Amino acid sequence: MKLDVIKLDGASAGSVELGDEIFGLEPRADLLHRVVRWQRNKAMQGTHSTLGRSDVSYSTKKIYRQKGTGGARHGSRKAPIFRKGGTYKGPTPRSHAHDLPKKVRKLGLMHALSAKAREGQLVIIEAADCDGKTKTLAKQMRELGWKRALVIDGAEVNGDFARAAANIEGLDVLPSIGANVYDILKRDTLVITKAGVEALEARLK
Repeated sequence: MKLDVIKLDGASAGSVELGDEIFGLEPRADLLHRVVRWQRNKAMQGTHSTLGRSDVSYSTKKIYRQKGTGGARHGSRKAPIFRKGGTYKGPTPRSHAHDLPKKVRKLGLMHALSAKAREGQLVIIEAADCDGKTKTLAKQMRELGWKRALVIDGAEVNGDFARAAANIEGLDVLPSIGANVYDILKRDTLVITKAGVEALEARLK
């Protein structure tokens, strides 16, 4: 697959050959769903908690005598059926993470890249560098028609570019090692530098 390479000012910068084994696959929704679900579950804090019967603060005195009241037999106000009683089998702090084979994660990333390429939402730029000013980068984004974009650079992100992009809504910047399925699918436009393409192909081959 051959794609044109542009500069941030919109000028042409030649072309680049993309490997079909990474950017030319038939996207599979089931794989993408599995990887996104794995990512989001792993990111959940799992700090939800409720007070159980043994946690609520209440007297342990038997609330009324066992027999002769005409009512049900109760021994504690902490029972779940009473107001301010403990919650029965409520949520407790836990991890929501689950395992996913590395091969599936790798395949999911390749299918996400292929999905963007197939939809015409993949843009290759020569380099992600600028003067460090948000105003300049925002103007370039408008001229290129990027509204919600993810920029993937090489091993490291250019410091000036990252600083300029920090205050632009809808623009994310990641190094190649941080490329992931969820962030790729979340944005409308995927922008990869030439260094990013080389790093991704080395990572996924």
